[in-house]
Amino acid sequence: MKKMQINMKKQVIVHDHDNKKFKVSVDKLTFRPSIYGIIIKNGKVLLSKQWDGYDFPGGGIKLGETVEQALTREVWEETGYRVTREKFIGCFDAFFRLLFSNEDRQFILLYYTCKIKSGKISTANFDKDEKKYAGAAEWIDLKDIDKLKFYNSVDSVKLIKEAAKISKK
Repeated sequence: MKKMQINMKKQVIVHDHDNKKFKVSVDKLTFRPSIYGIIIKNGKVLLSKQWDGYDFPGGGIKLGETVEQALTREVWEETGYRVTREKFIGCFDAFFRLLFSNEDRQFILLYYTCKIKSGKISTANFDKDEKKYAGAAEWIDLKDIDKLKFYNSVDSVKLIKEAAKISKK
């Protein structure tokens, strides 16, 4: 008697920006390493304004780009500031459905503290999608971070507190 072979594809749960969840076959995912800067200065944290909430400035690492190059480019695009990478804070993963393309992605998220070298807050370097949902970066007082809405899958408040400790050293 022949054994029947069952093809069971692995699935994961992805979420969208409204936190709706979808079951997706892993062969439908694209992979995207991403990097984010946490910038603390004068008791405030610099955050990217997104819809009615916030995220850290950052985004995807392009092929052929180093971690340093991606971090400095992404922070500059989303904030207008040139930065230097300082301390590694953490690495996380996420499964997310992109808003404008409905593409499902698996992300590796890298977080670093950064120091500002130069620049000023600007939206001049936003890409076409960022122009639809993002506003100018904002300096938020550290005492107010518990009240914020974040558009990401990490414990943003915990990361900010960790970065604040590091920046005091």
